[in-house]
Amino acid sequence: MGATGSKLEKALGDQFPEGERYFGFENFGNTCYCNSVLQALYFCVPFREQLLEYYNINKNVADAEENLMTCLADLFSQISSQKRKTGVIAPKRFVQRLKKQNELFRSYMHQDAHEFLNYLLNEVVDILEKEAKATKTEHETSSSSSPEKIPNGPKVPLANGVHKEPIVTWVHNIFQGILTNETRCLRCETVTARDETFLDLSLDIEQNSSITSCLKNFSSTETLHAEDKFFCDKCCSLQEAQKRMKIKKPPHILVIHLKRFKYIEQLGRYKKLSYRVVFPLELKLSNTVEPYTDIEYSLFAVVVHVGSGPNHGHYVSLVKSHNHWLFFDDENVEIIEESAIQTFFGSSQEYSSNTDHGYILFYESIGPPK
Repeated sequence: MGATGSKLEKALGDQFPEGERYFGFENFGNTCYCNSVLQALYFCVPFREQLLEYYNINKNVADAEENLMTCLADLFSQISSQKRKTGVIAPKRFVQRLKKQNELFRSYMHQDAHEFLNYLLNEVVDILEKEAKATKTEHETSSSSSPEKIPNGPKVPLANGVHKEPIVTWVHNIFQGILTNETRCLRCETVTARDETFLDLSLDIEQNSSITSCLKNFSSTETLHAEDKFFCDKCCSLQEAQKRMKIKKPPHILVIHLKRFKYIEQLGRYKKLSYRVVFPLELKLSNTVEPYTDIEYSLFAVVVHVGSGPNHGHYVSLVKSHNHWLFFDDENVEIIEESAIQTFFGSSQEYSSNTDHGYILFYESIGPPK
Protein backbone atom coordinates (compact mmCIF):
# COMPACT_ATOMS: atom_id res chain seq x y z
CA MET A 1 0.00 0.00 0.00
CA GLY A 2 2.75 2.41 1.01
CA ALA A 3 4.69 1.46 -2.10
CA THR A 4 1.91 2.39 -4.53
CA GLY A 5 1.25 5.58 -2.60
CA SER A 6 4.84 6.68 -2.72
CA LYS A 7 5.05 5.67 -6.40
CA LEU A 8 2.22 8.07 -7.23
CA GLU A 9 3.74 10.78 -5.05
CA LYS A 10 7.10 10.28 -6.78
CA ALA A 11 5.44 10.44 -10.21
CA LEU A 12 3.78 13.77 -9.37
CA GLY A 13 6.73 15.09 -7.33
CA ASP A 14 6.47 18.80 -6.60
CA GLN A 15 3.45 18.96 -8.95
CA PHE A 16 1.34 17.18 -6.32
CA PRO A 17 -1.67 19.51 -5.93
CA GLU A 18 -1.85 21.39 -2.65
CA GLY A 19 -4.47 19.91 -0.31
CA GLU A 20 -5.57 17.18 -2.76
CA ARG A 21 -5.85 13.50 -1.77
CA TYR A 22 -5.65 10.45 -4.08
CA PHE A 23 -6.96 7.34 -2.32
CA GLY A 24 -7.88 3.99 -3.78
CA PHE A 25 -10.94 2.11 -2.46
CA GLU A 26 -10.96 -1.41 -1.11
CA ASN A 27 -13.19 -3.82 -3.05
CA PHE A 28 -15.61 -5.98 -1.02
CA GLY A 29 -16.00 -8.81 -3.51
CA ASN A 30 -17.91 -7.09 -6.31
CA THR A 31 -18.01 -3.41 -5.38
CA CYS A 32 -15.91 -2.02 -8.27
CA TYR A 33 -19.15 -0.59 -9.80
CA CYS A 34 -19.53 1.48 -6.63
CA ASN A 35 -15.83 2.40 -6.27
CA SER A 36 -15.52 3.69 -9.84
CA VAL A 37 -18.63 5.92 -9.58
CA LEU A 38 -17.62 7.25 -6.15
CA GLN A 39 -14.20 8.28 -7.50
CA ALA A 40 -15.85 10.14 -10.40
CA LEU A 41 -18.19 11.93 -7.95
CA TYR A 42 -15.35 12.77 -5.54
CA PHE A 43 -13.52 14.52 -8.38
CA CYS A 44 -16.70 16.32 -9.47
CA VAL A 45 -15.63 19.41 -7.54
CA PRO A 46 -19.03 21.16 -7.09
CA PHE A 47 -20.55 17.89 -5.82
CA ARG A 48 -17.66 17.24 -3.43
CA GLU A 49 -17.75 20.81 -2.06
CA GLN A 50 -21.49 20.72 -1.40
CA LEU A 51 -21.28 17.32 0.28
CA LEU A 52 -18.39 18.37 2.53
CA GLU A 53 -20.30 21.53 3.46
CA TYR A 54 -23.32 19.37 4.29
CA TYR A 55 -21.09 17.14 6.43
CA ASN A 56 -19.66 20.12 8.36
CA ILE A 57 -23.12 21.53 9.08
CA ASN A 58 -24.61 18.19 10.16
CA LYS A 59 -21.75 16.36 11.87
CA ASN A 60 -22.67 17.61 15.35
CA VAL A 61 -26.43 17.09 15.10
CA ALA A 62 -27.07 14.60 17.88
CA ASP A 63 -30.27 12.99 16.61
CA ALA A 64 -29.22 12.88 12.94
CA GLU A 65 -30.09 9.47 11.62
CA GLU A 66 -27.71 7.62 9.35
CA ASN A 67 -28.68 7.44 5.69
CA LEU A 68 -26.88 6.91 2.40
CA MET A 69 -26.04 10.59 2.12
CA THR A 70 -24.54 10.90 5.62
CA CYS A 71 -22.42 7.80 4.88
CA LEU A 72 -21.26 9.33 1.59
CA ALA A 73 -20.49 12.69 3.24
CA ASP A 74 -18.59 10.85 5.95
CA LEU A 75 -16.53 8.97 3.34
CA PHE A 76 -15.69 12.16 1.41
CA SER A 77 -14.70 13.89 4.64
CA GLN A 78 -12.53 10.91 5.59
CA ILE A 79 -10.65 11.18 2.26
CA SER A 80 -10.22 14.96 2.27
CA SER A 81 -8.97 15.07 5.88
CA GLN A 82 -6.30 12.34 5.49
CA LYS A 83 -2.85 13.37 6.72
CA ARG A 84 -1.21 11.33 3.97
CA LYS A 85 -1.58 12.34 0.35
CA THR A 86 -2.18 8.84 -1.04
CA GLY A 87 -3.24 5.42 0.20
CA VAL A 88 -6.29 3.14 0.43
CA ILE A 89 -9.62 3.64 2.23
CA ALA A 90 -12.31 1.02 2.87
CA PRO A 91 -15.74 2.53 2.07
CA LYS A 92 -17.26 -0.12 4.33
CA ARG A 93 -19.93 1.91 6.08
CA PHE A 94 -21.21 3.30 2.78
CA VAL A 95 -21.37 -0.14 1.12
CA GLN A 96 -23.11 -1.69 4.15
CA ARG A 97 -25.70 1.08 4.12
CA LEU A 98 -26.22 0.68 0.35
CA LYS A 99 -26.82 -3.07 0.69
CA LYS A 100 -29.07 -2.60 3.71
CA GLN A 101 -31.19 -0.09 1.83
CA ASN A 102 -31.42 -1.67 -1.60
CA GLU A 103 -31.58 -5.41 -2.14
CA LEU A 104 -30.56 -4.93 -5.77
CA PHE A 105 -26.98 -4.31 -4.60
CA ARG A 106 -26.93 -7.14 -2.03
CA SER A 107 -25.99 -10.00 -4.30
CA TYR A 108 -22.45 -10.83 -5.36
CA MET A 109 -23.43 -10.61 -9.01
CA HIS A 110 -21.94 -8.08 -11.41
CA GLN A 111 -23.79 -4.78 -10.89
CA ASP A 112 -24.43 -1.91 -13.28
CA ALA A 113 -22.49 1.28 -12.49
CA HIS A 114 -25.07 3.45 -14.26
CA GLU A 115 -27.95 2.00 -12.22
CA PHE A 116 -25.94 2.67 -9.09
CA LEU A 117 -25.18 6.28 -10.08
CA ASN A 118 -28.87 6.90 -10.81
CA TYR A 119 -29.96 5.34 -7.55
CA LEU A 120 -27.40 7.30 -5.52
CA LEU A 121 -28.20 10.73 -7.02
CA ASN A 122 -31.95 10.20 -6.67
CA GLU A 123 -31.50 9.03 -3.08
CA VAL A 124 -29.46 12.16 -2.22
CA VAL A 125 -32.17 14.33 -3.87
CA ASP A 126 -34.90 12.57 -1.81
CA ILE A 127 -33.00 13.13 1.43
CA LEU A 128 -32.34 16.83 0.65
CA GLU A 129 -35.99 17.37 -0.34
CA LYS A 130 -37.27 15.75 2.88
CA GLU A 131 -34.93 17.90 4.94
CA ALA A 132 -35.97 21.06 3.08
CA LYS A 133 -39.65 20.23 3.64
CA ALA A 134 -39.08 19.54 7.33
CA THR A 135 -37.22 22.85 7.76
CA LYS A 136 -39.99 24.69 5.90
CA THR A 137 -42.73 23.11 8.05
CA GLU A 138 -40.78 23.89 11.21
CA HIS A 139 -40.32 27.48 10.06
CA GLU A 140 -44.00 27.86 9.18
CA THR A 141 -45.26 26.47 12.48
CA SER A 142 -42.91 28.63 14.52
CA SER A 143 -43.56 31.83 12.55
CA SER A 144 -47.36 31.58 12.49
CA SER A 145 -49.18 30.18 15.46
CA SER A 146 -52.39 31.58 14.01
CA PRO A 147 -53.21 30.54 10.44
CA GLU A 148 -52.99 33.50 8.10
CA LYS A 149 -55.27 34.14 5.19
CA ILE A 150 -53.44 33.27 1.98
CA PRO A 151 -54.23 35.77 -0.81
CA ASN A 152 -54.95 33.19 -3.52
CA GLY A 153 -56.45 30.59 -1.26
CA PRO A 154 -54.64 27.56 0.17
CA LYS A 155 -52.17 25.76 -2.03
CA VAL A 156 -53.84 22.63 -3.30
CA PRO A 157 -51.53 19.66 -3.76
CA LEU A 158 -51.78 18.05 -7.17
CA ALA A 159 -53.33 14.62 -7.67
CA ASN A 160 -50.31 12.59 -6.57
CA GLY A 161 -49.40 14.86 -3.68
CA VAL A 162 -46.87 16.92 -5.61
CA HIS A 163 -46.87 20.67 -4.95
CA LYS A 164 -46.62 23.03 -7.86
CA GLU A 165 -43.29 24.45 -6.70
CA PRO A 166 -40.71 21.68 -6.73
CA ILE A 167 -37.80 21.95 -4.33
CA VAL A 168 -34.57 22.64 -6.17
CA THR A 169 -31.64 21.00 -4.37
CA TRP A 170 -27.94 21.51 -5.01
CA VAL A 171 -27.89 18.15 -6.83
CA HIS A 172 -30.36 19.67 -9.32
CA ASN A 173 -28.21 22.80 -9.63
CA ILE A 174 -25.20 20.65 -10.52
CA PHE A 175 -26.59 17.82 -12.69
CA GLN A 176 -30.08 18.70 -13.86
CA GLY A 177 -30.82 19.76 -17.41
CA ILE A 178 -34.14 20.19 -19.20
CA LEU A 179 -35.17 18.43 -22.41
CA THR A 180 -38.06 19.60 -24.52
CA ASN A 181 -40.05 17.11 -26.52
CA GLU A 182 -41.54 18.86 -29.56
CA THR A 183 -44.30 17.22 -31.61
CA ARG A 184 -45.58 18.94 -34.76
CA CYS A 185 -48.87 17.81 -36.25
CA LEU A 186 -48.37 17.41 -40.01
CA ARG A 187 -52.00 18.34 -40.70
CA CYS A 188 -52.46 21.60 -38.78
CA GLU A 189 -48.76 22.39 -38.07
CA THR A 190 -49.44 22.94 -34.36
CA VAL A 191 -46.37 22.28 -32.21
CA THR A 192 -46.88 20.69 -28.80
CA ALA A 193 -43.88 20.98 -26.47
CA ARG A 194 -43.42 19.01 -23.28
CA ASP A 195 -40.50 19.60 -20.95
CA GLU A 196 -38.80 16.93 -18.88
CA THR A 197 -35.80 17.06 -16.57
CA PHE A 198 -32.77 14.76 -16.61
CA LEU A 199 -29.77 14.09 -14.39
CA ASP A 200 -27.97 12.17 -17.13
CA LEU A 201 -28.44 11.47 -20.84
CA SER A 202 -28.56 7.88 -22.07
CA LEU A 203 -27.42 7.70 -25.68
CA ASP A 204 -27.83 4.92 -28.24
CA ILE A 205 -24.49 4.10 -29.83
CA GLU A 206 -23.36 2.94 -33.28
CA GLN A 207 -20.10 1.43 -34.49
CA ASN A 208 -17.30 3.91 -35.29
CA SER A 209 -19.24 6.93 -34.14
CA SER A 210 -18.65 9.86 -31.78
CA ILE A 211 -20.45 11.52 -28.88
CA THR A 212 -21.32 14.40 -31.23
CA SER A 213 -23.04 12.07 -33.73
CA CYS A 214 -24.81 10.18 -30.87
CA LEU A 215 -26.15 13.53 -29.60
CA LYS A 216 -27.27 14.47 -33.15
CA ASN A 217 -29.16 11.16 -33.40
CA PHE A 218 -30.69 11.80 -29.99
CA SER A 219 -32.08 15.11 -31.29
CA SER A 220 -33.03 13.89 -34.77
CA THR A 221 -36.58 14.20 -36.08
CA GLU A 222 -38.72 11.06 -36.29
CA THR A 223 -42.04 10.75 -38.07
CA LEU A 224 -44.98 9.26 -36.20
CA HIS A 225 -47.27 7.40 -38.57
CA ALA A 226 -49.30 4.18 -38.97
CA GLU A 227 -49.97 2.81 -35.45
CA ASP A 228 -47.66 5.41 -33.90
CA LYS A 229 -49.83 8.38 -34.90
CA PHE A 230 -50.08 11.29 -32.49
CA PHE A 231 -53.37 12.52 -30.98
CA CYS A 232 -53.53 16.18 -31.91
CA ASP A 233 -55.69 18.24 -29.53
CA LYS A 234 -56.40 20.83 -32.22
CA CYS A 235 -57.49 18.32 -34.87
CA CYS A 236 -59.13 16.18 -32.13
CA SER A 237 -57.91 13.06 -33.91
CA LEU A 238 -54.88 10.87 -34.54
CA GLN A 239 -52.55 12.46 -37.06
CA GLU A 240 -49.15 11.91 -38.58
CA ALA A 241 -46.62 14.05 -36.79
CA GLN A 242 -42.93 14.82 -36.46
CA LYS A 243 -41.26 14.52 -33.13
CA ARG A 244 -37.87 15.58 -31.84
CA MET A 245 -36.07 15.96 -28.55
CA LYS A 246 -33.91 19.03 -27.86
CA ILE A 247 -31.88 20.16 -24.89
CA LYS A 248 -33.67 23.21 -23.57
CA LYS A 249 -31.42 23.91 -20.60
CA PRO A 250 -27.99 22.26 -20.51
CA PRO A 251 -26.72 21.16 -17.08
CA HIS A 252 -23.58 22.45 -15.38
CA ILE A 253 -22.24 18.88 -15.17
CA LEU A 254 -23.30 16.81 -18.17
CA VAL A 255 -23.34 13.06 -17.46
CA ILE A 256 -23.55 10.90 -20.59
CA HIS A 257 -24.35 7.19 -20.33
CA LEU A 258 -23.50 5.14 -23.41
CA LYS A 259 -25.98 2.30 -23.91
CA ARG A 260 -23.39 -0.47 -24.24
CA PHE A 261 -25.72 -3.21 -23.03
CA LYS A 262 -28.40 -4.11 -25.52
CA TYR A 263 -31.14 -6.71 -25.33
CA ILE A 264 -30.90 -8.96 -28.40
CA GLU A 265 -34.29 -10.56 -29.16
CA GLN A 266 -32.84 -13.53 -31.10
CA LEU A 267 -30.44 -14.38 -28.28
CA GLY A 268 -32.98 -13.68 -25.54
CA ARG A 269 -30.31 -11.92 -23.48
CA TYR A 270 -28.22 -8.78 -23.15
CA LYS A 271 -25.07 -8.34 -25.18
CA LYS A 272 -22.27 -5.84 -24.67
CA LEU A 273 -21.64 -3.51 -27.61
CA SER A 274 -17.90 -2.95 -27.79
CA TYR A 275 -18.38 -0.25 -30.48
CA ARG A 276 -15.77 2.42 -30.90
CA VAL A 277 -17.37 5.70 -29.76
CA VAL A 278 -15.00 8.67 -29.70
CA PHE A 279 -15.50 10.96 -26.73
CA PRO A 280 -13.55 14.22 -27.00
CA LEU A 281 -11.78 15.95 -24.11
CA GLU A 282 -13.59 19.15 -25.12
CA LEU A 283 -17.22 18.83 -26.23
CA LYS A 284 -19.33 21.50 -27.93
CA LEU A 285 -23.00 21.03 -27.24
CA SER A 286 -24.94 22.43 -30.18
CA ASN A 287 -28.56 21.82 -31.31
CA THR A 288 -29.85 23.09 -27.99
CA VAL A 289 -32.81 25.44 -27.76
CA GLU A 290 -31.98 29.15 -28.01
CA PRO A 291 -30.58 31.32 -26.39
CA TYR A 292 -27.87 28.74 -25.69
CA THR A 293 -26.01 28.41 -28.96
CA ASP A 294 -22.88 26.37 -28.33
CA ILE A 295 -21.90 25.37 -24.84
CA GLU A 296 -18.45 24.02 -24.22
CA TYR A 297 -17.75 21.17 -21.87
CA SER A 298 -14.54 19.62 -20.62
CA LEU A 299 -14.21 15.92 -19.78
CA PHE A 300 -13.13 15.24 -16.19
CA ALA A 301 -14.11 11.63 -15.46
CA VAL A 302 -14.91 8.36 -17.27
CA VAL A 303 -16.31 5.19 -15.72
CA VAL A 304 -14.97 2.32 -17.82
CA HIS A 305 -16.49 -1.16 -18.15
CA VAL A 306 -13.87 -3.86 -18.59
CA GLY A 307 -15.05 -7.19 -20.00
CA SER A 308 -16.69 -8.77 -23.01
CA GLY A 309 -20.18 -9.35 -21.60
CA PRO A 310 -22.84 -7.61 -19.52
CA ASN A 311 -22.97 -10.10 -16.63
CA HIS A 312 -19.34 -10.17 -15.62
CA GLY A 313 -16.38 -7.87 -15.82
CA HIS A 314 -14.93 -5.01 -13.88
CA TYR A 315 -15.20 -1.23 -13.54
CA VAL A 316 -12.38 1.30 -13.31
CA SER A 317 -12.38 5.08 -13.58
CA LEU A 318 -10.28 7.76 -15.22
CA VAL A 319 -10.26 11.10 -13.48
CA LYS A 320 -8.81 14.49 -14.35
CA SER A 321 -7.54 16.39 -11.33
CA HIS A 322 -5.50 19.60 -11.51
CA ASN A 323 -4.57 18.94 -15.18
CA HIS A 324 -3.35 15.39 -14.50
CA TRP A 325 -5.18 12.22 -15.52
CA LEU A 326 -5.36 9.43 -12.94
CA PHE A 327 -6.41 5.82 -13.30
CA PHE A 328 -8.40 4.38 -10.35
CA ASP A 329 -8.71 0.59 -10.19
CA ASP A 330 -10.10 -0.21 -6.71
CA GLU A 331 -7.04 0.01 -4.38
CA ASN A 332 -4.64 1.08 -7.14
CA VAL A 333 -4.18 4.65 -8.29
CA GLU A 334 -1.77 5.54 -11.09
CA ILE A 335 -1.00 8.59 -13.17
CA ILE A 336 -1.68 8.17 -16.91
CA GLU A 337 -0.98 10.20 -20.01
CA GLU A 338 -3.86 12.18 -21.51
CA SER A 339 -3.19 10.41 -24.83
CA ALA A 340 -4.09 7.08 -23.15
CA ILE A 341 -7.76 8.18 -22.92
CA GLN A 342 -8.34 7.16 -26.54
CA THR A 343 -7.62 3.50 -25.72
CA PHE A 344 -11.02 3.50 -23.94
CA PHE A 345 -13.10 4.58 -26.96
CA GLY A 346 -13.98 0.98 -27.86
CA SER A 347 -13.11 -1.48 -30.59
CA SER A 348 -13.55 -0.92 -34.32
CA GLN A 349 -13.82 -4.70 -34.87
CA GLU A 350 -16.33 -6.84 -33.00
CA TYR A 351 -13.77 -9.24 -31.55
CA SER A 352 -10.85 -7.43 -30.05
CA SER A 353 -8.49 -8.12 -27.19
CA ASN A 354 -9.23 -4.67 -25.78
CA THR A 355 -12.37 -4.88 -23.63
CA ASP A 356 -11.95 -1.56 -21.74
CA HIS A 357 -14.73 0.71 -22.95
CA GLY A 358 -15.91 4.14 -21.79
CA TYR A 359 -19.38 3.71 -20.25
CA ILE A 360 -20.29 6.85 -18.25
CA LEU A 361 -18.75 10.22 -19.17
CA PHE A 362 -18.66 13.27 -16.92
CA TYR A 363 -18.30 16.69 -18.56
CA GLU A 364 -18.14 20.07 -16.81
CA SER A 365 -19.29 23.23 -18.59
CA ILE A 366 -16.56 25.78 -19.20
CA GLY A 367 -17.65 29.31 -18.36
CA PRO A 368 -21.23 30.63 -18.43
CA PRO A 369 -23.59 29.73 -21.31
CA LYS A 370 -22.95 32.28 -24.07
